[in-house]
Amino acid sequence: MPEAAILLWVTIAVAVAFDFTNGFHDTANAIATSISTRALSPHAAVGLAAVFNLLGAVVTVAFFQAKVSNTIAGTLAIKPGLVVVLSALIGAITWNLITWYRGLPSSSTHALIGGLCGAGIAAAHGLDGVKWSALGKQVASLVISPPLGFIAAPVNRGMRSLQVLTSAFLSYSHGANDAQKTMAAITLALVASGELPRFEVPLWVVVLSAAAIGFGTYAGGWRIIRTLGWSILKLEPATGMSAQLMGATVIQGATFLGLPVSTTHVITGSVMGVGASRKLSAVRWGVGANIVLAWIVTIPASALIAWVSFAIFNTAGLRG
Repeated sequence: MPEAAILLWVTIAVAVAFDFTNGFHDTANAIATSISTRALSPHAAVGLAAVFNLLGAVVTVAFFQAKVSNTIAGTLAIKPGLVVVLSALIGAITWNLITWYRGLPSSSTHALIGGLCGAGIAAAHGLDGVKWSALGKQVASLVISPPLGFIAAPVNRGMRSLQVLTSAFLSYSHGANDAQKTMAAITLALVASGELPRFEVPLWVVVLSAAAIGFGTYAGGWRIIRTLGWSILKLEPATGMSAQLMGATVIQGATFLGLPVSTTHVITGSVMGVGASRKLSAVRWGVGANIVLAWIVTIPASALIAWVSFAIFNTAGLRG
């Protein structure tokens, strides 16, 4: 098998690995509130989240186009080679694993965008490798989404509905937005290798990405579940449902507009919002401050790891 073909399949495999880490890293977004309020058992919550993550990814792209994938693909000002995509994915995966180990609900979206930026800068030997206007819009949507979740949750603090349904809706929304980031990475790799003439997500990429994030979700991210479900705020069924419903609504709106928001940030903001609406002292703001710090560091940290990865590949003579 030619070296280029091997590199393509390695890149696709790493993209699937990123999608898997995205699933288990972000499981907490959908199910921590349901588990902490005992609306669902841990295994039932994880199973529900896995199924609806998969459905959200497939249905959204099949019927409403891959708008978020197109936005992610527009981060770079250069035509990326396979090594650029591979380096970006390594940066994102590494940061996902670091924050998962620390139990911090950081953003897989931030991590992938940071990885693309770092790899793009390394490949272009300068800042011209990044389309800064496009990055500015992405960062703006990522920064705005947590406050939206925070504000929406206090406004709707009295809303009561079945928490199982809100868990399913949030999981569906997570799959609809987050799986498209992996679809973007795989499609970029296919374009870079010449397998596709232009950026258009194939159906098999949609199914593969959806399955990977679904399996990753089922694997569970219990460290982060503890942080989001218990450490920030002691949740009750009504507050848990409000956080889930408002978080999912914000994510769905962003997905419709093609904005790659962080589901982690939105639901964390929602959890803080429902707590603040009840009583400011109910929220453990110190834990929240640590999470915000992780958010701020995510893009530059992932970018640095991706830049180093690209430099190592380049030194080893790996190009493509």
